[in-house]
Amino acid sequence: MVVRFGNCIDSGIHQKVQMITNYLENHAFPGFIECVPAYTNVTVYYHPYLIYESYRKTNNQSLSPFLIVKSRMEEIINHLEEAEMTTNRKMEIPVCYGGEYGPDLEFVARYNNLTVDQVIALHSSGEYFVHMIGFAPGFPFLGGMSEKIATPRRSTPRQLIPAGSVGIAGVQTGVYPIATPGGWQLIGKTPLQLFLPNKNPPSLLQAGDIVKFFPISEEEFLFQKEEEA
Repeated sequence: MVVRFGNCIDSGIHQKVQMITNYLENHAFPGFIECVPAYTNVTVYYHPYLIYESYRKTNNQSLSPFLIVKSRMEEIINHLEEAEMTTNRKMEIPVCYGGEYGPDLEFVARYNNLTVDQVIALHSSGEYFVHMIGFAPGFPFLGGMSEKIATPRRSTPRQLIPAGSVGIAGVQTGVYPIATPGGWQLIGKTPLQLFLPNKNPPSLLQAGDIVKFFPISEEEFLFQKEEEA
């Protein structure tokens, strides 16, 4: 079931998405499997048989699983103000900009009539909001990037982008957590591992986090990369 709060990227909409996500994760109903937050909606996965059996035993009557979940979600939404919001975590991510780590940095600078240093300064001076995790395990879609460095995706996507690559696509920025094909403009790379398959949760970043990038040298990158290994 998809619960939609709007059709545009908006902080107020995101707050509702986070509130209902937090509520469901802390007050799971019988038959609830998981919920997946996105920019404007939350997708709720549930087990129909368990939903049906739980309701029948409690209410001594039958109702379709869809209507049971629909009624439950409407009840939750009507009391969203009572749900507890978690404090936004602030996460700092080191980035080695340019060179082999950011092969598209100069293109981004030329496209926006800026110098490379100006692009780095603009990208690392902002605070970014993690709207959602998707596309690949642990991939954060970040909002809040300056439009001064907005750059279209590559016309031809790369067949393989190294894990840790920091990219720009339109007015969004993000970090590739695993090696994967992709078409974002690569401006740098972080030594941090964003996808942690042996941990729970396996994603370093979560929806609602505040991210701050800061530049590091290649020497610092290699040192931190070795520490992460």
